[in-house]
Amino acid sequence: MKARSPSVQQAFVLHHYDWSESSLILDLFTREQGRLAVVAKGAKRPYSQLRAVLLPFQRIQVSLSKPAKAGADDGGAEVVGLRAAEWVGGSTLPAGAALFSAYYLNELLLKLLARQDPHPSLFEAYADTLPHLHLKDDAQSQAALRAFELRLLCDLGLLPDLSLSTVTQVPLQAERRYSLSAEAGVVGLETEGASFSGHELVHLQAALLHGSMAALRHACAAVLPALRISLRSMLHYHLGQRPLRTRQVMLDVQKLSDGRVD
Repeated sequence: MKARSPSVQQAFVLHHYDWSESSLILDLFTREQGRLAVVAKGAKRPYSQLRAVLLPFQRIQVSLSKPAKAGADDGGAEVVGLRAAEWVGGSTLPAGAALFSAYYLNELLLKLLARQDPHPSLFEAYADTLPHLHLKDDAQSQAALRAFELRLLCDLGLLPDLSLSTVTQVPLQAERRYSLSAEAGVVGLETEGASFSGHELVHLQAALLHGSMAALRHACAAVLPALRISLRSMLHYHLGQRPLRTRQVMLDVQKLSDGRVD
């Protein structure tokens, strides 16, 4: 017998759009049920208490009701009704470069997570990552982003075991150089490109298995340049024809701030 979904659960708002003159449809990332489409009736009204609660990047507690029929903009799909929502604490809203990074995380979740597919450990990883995104695009913020990308790919079953050669399934040699790709997995490096030592990949795998985002950020910090290139390629592969808009916006803003024009 299928277990009933909890009516009250922890959530983050990933995205919202208009449903009517007074209501919104929310894309929530919940701990117990994963991504949910939720109707927030009356949320756009000037005096609605929901207006100050249904903000992105804030951990909230939501009370849900039976499914309701959405409008044509949502393809007529059934969505859950929002009965109540309240803020349960957390960090302040990100700003500047950190805001772009936070929206980047949301876009990854929106495009890679299926609806109603629970990922409680990924939910906690998301909550843990947000406070480590800073105003400046520094090494600490980059390590936080790479750690979340690794956890996301791992939870979705899209990341190979980083301690083994993917083809032969033999343990990596500590001093040998390896590359990481979506198609081939972990392979011995035969051409120039982003690479890792066997020791570095084993360290990343150990941090993933440990489950601590702090440990994973520390492991990522040691291999940022190669990891950024490799994970960007892997995400591009799995996203297919769904490019990340936030990444392009970030690049465009950076060019303007640097005074560069293509």
